[in-house]
Amino acid sequence: MIVSFSVSNFRSFSSEETLSLVASKRLSGSHDDHAVPIPDSKEKVLRTAVLYGANGAGKSNLFKALRYVKSVVLNRYGTGREPFRLAGPADAPSSFDLQFIAADKLYRFGFKVDDDRITEEWLFQVVGNRQKILYERTTDENGKVAVDAEGLKSAGEKVMALATVGGPQSQSFLATVNATLNPGDLGEELSRVLTWFQEGLNIVSPGESIGPDPLDQDPDFLSFAGAFLKSASTGVDHLEILKQEVPTDDPWRSIPDTMRRANGYDRMVRLRMADNRDLLVEGKVGGSVYEISIQAAHEHEPGKVVGLNLAEESDGTRRLLNLVSALHRLRTRGAVYAIDEIDRSLHPILVREFFEFFLKSRDCGTGQIIVTTHESNLLDQDLLRRDEIWFAEKDQTGATRLYSLLDFKVRNDLEIRKHYLQGRFGAVPFLGNLDNLLAKTDRPE
Repeated sequence: MIVSFSVSNFRSFSSEETLSLVASKRLSGSHDDHAVPIPDSKEKVLRTAVLYGANGAGKSNLFKALRYVKSVVLNRYGTGREPFRLAGPADAPSSFDLQFIAADKLYRFGFKVDDDRITEEWLFQVVGNRQKILYERTTDENGKVAVDAEGLKSAGEKVMALATVGGPQSQSFLATVNATLNPGDLGEELSRVLTWFQEGLNIVSPGESIGPDPLDQDPDFLSFAGAFLKSASTGVDHLEILKQEVPTDDPWRSIPDTMRRANGYDRMVRLRMADNRDLLVEGKVGGSVYEISIQAAHEHEPGKVVGLNLAEESDGTRRLLNLVSALHRLRTRGAVYAIDEIDRSLHPILVREFFEFFLKSRDCGTGQIIVTTHESNLLDQDLLRRDEIWFAEKDQTGATRLYSLLDFKVRNDLEIRKHYLQGRFGAVPFLGNLDNLLAKTDRPE
């Protein structure tokens, strides 16, 4: 789970801005089940946050900053940073600082980066008010990398040897470790951190697929997804899996040569094709090829069911199935889903239903969902706490500022949706005088 994330000098962020998901003690007694304990701390972390703002306010840039951090941790070689360009010195470093819970431990990872190198990097384990240094890395103006990894001695000789070498100036120490060492050589702390970034942190851009997980391989997900779609009044009664052999004299023609060579096929192999078809290939020369498709069953009359390919369903139904994939994963393992524009193609009632299910589900207790949205129906104190509602707004310099509804004096019975749309909390578009534009376009020549 993410506890806090700070970013500066990246895209629309100039000075440091922080999204904090630490539950406010001022709201004790309000939706207490929306927060879970932070390890080795008296504080709690929120299970969800929603971020509002006008178009162009920088909401998506916060998630792009998260995605950038993940790439720097796992595989990025070369900084490829995108600094704030409207003001300030062009060579000022960008800074990122992320606190997160992985395997019941609280960690803090961060770095500073310019166009050429990662100038600073750090990883701490946080225990109460103390920070145990796992490693600190610096890079001087000549590109020499120095890593102080005294806190990783228990990881073994290979990690310490790599720390002595330092690694490339434009690659994080974590990425160097991840690319160089085998999983068994990482040690407990680095293994926890890298696994969280690989599997626990999921950033979903608008239009990007979360999954879905292969429905034919998980009967529980197939049943759960079908039941959710039915309860959401999509017209889908249930989901079915259709497996059909590809009708051709040479099934292997369906498989590109590069994919065939890469997989080897000594077993049954599943392939996702460029046209989004799923194929199952038997692991022997001349073996059969099967196409797997998801069928949405519609009961148009009692006892009469018609199956439609999922591609024939509405954008909203397919989008909902995509989101249900996240709910299913959160039922079986803790993870973070940062979903940009969650309301895309969805009816407002379905967006709210999605959040209500997540927040009521005990199985999703260690999962976390952070979203950007324009859907104002979520602005309801019966649904969310005030510290779960955030806003993004640009200041006079064009820089994004983040702030919470907790910063305002709000009564518990206030209809915050109405007041937000009226502009009380900011983070809404303030339009110019469009009548003048109409007058110009309507003027006869």
